[in-house]
Amino acid sequence: MTAPSLQVLRLGAGEPENARRWDAFVLGCPRASFFHRAGWMRLVGEVFGHPCYFLYAERAGRIEGVLPLAQVKSRLFGHALVGLPFAVYGGVAADNEETAAALEREAQALAQQLGAEHLELRNVERRHADWPHQDLYVTFRKEILPEEESNMLAIPRKQRAMVRKGIKNGLQSHLDADTGRFFELYAGNVHRHGTPAMPKRYFDALLEEFGADCELLTVTDAQGTPLSSVLSFYFRDEVLPYYAGDAVAARDLAANDFKYWELMRRACARGLKVFDYGRSKQGTGSYAFKKNWGFEPTPLHYEYCLYKRETVPQNNPSNAKYQLLIKTWRRMPLAWANWLGPHIVRNLG
Repeated sequence: MTAPSLQVLRLGAGEPENARRWDAFVLGCPRASFFHRAGWMRLVGEVFGHPCYFLYAERAGRIEGVLPLAQVKSRLFGHALVGLPFAVYGGVAADNEETAAALEREAQALAQQLGAEHLELRNVERRHADWPHQDLYVTFRKEILPEEESNMLAIPRKQRAMVRKGIKNGLQSHLDADTGRFFELYAGNVHRHGTPAMPKRYFDALLEEFGADCELLTVTDAQGTPLSSVLSFYFRDEVLPYYAGDAVAARDLAANDFKYWELMRRACARGLKVFDYGRSKQGTGSYAFKKNWGFEPTPLHYEYCLYKRETVPQNNPSNAKYQLLIKTWRRMPLAWANWLGPHIVRNLG
């Protein structure tokens, strides 16, 4: 008898049953991440207007691999097919190498069909030694210990002192039902760093799409004044703090350290096993901050197929050519920045 053949298909917007099958596969595949979930197709497509191509491979009616992709076209940043914009992890998630290779071949054919300058796959592990790659980013992941006090003692002494300072200052943490307090802190924070903010409706859509797997935690002082906030994703037995913001006053009160401790403490109480501190660029303040918490960096391997360009794109704030824009953005009134920002950030991915 002939063995069943492997088919590479595209997930459609009006296919709820296939979306459920997709998510069931993602939940059970060790190589998949929160960013492989089917809900990102609606978010990236509807909020940012990027055409999405969510590829999946199946054999005899069983999904064996997925590869979510979106097309990003920008006069400033170029034309790319990316797996996946606004995600730190991506690339192919498959049960076997045959399936992974079939999905990547389809992605390469699609990128060329669309006229993209390059294909970008945001892999956790290196897959192609002969593909151009970028190792600018690392990720920080660490086990959550079963006991709360054990997690506290696992934080290096100086950083632990900052957490205890926040506790001594009477700071409190709250779970928010809407994005109001979070967005105000987030938008102000990224403005001070000279980068555009995501639109508020994006964060509203995250809560709507992912429900209990997307959570907002806000830290206030004893009088209830918001100081620091974080939007986190939950996937299997992991918590991933992903977007965050702080008021200027947060630094002196140690609200940022207290925030991440509260998130870890609550995750421990829920029986979760992994705290994923997420992506940072090497040599940045966030990189040093996570190291100071006792987390060790693991390189991320973003791999590229270049079609109409000679080098890997460098669309990040570390690129010297964006420094004037960053300085100008910092001087812009916050209301203007919040209005203009979404038109720019949608093209960054």
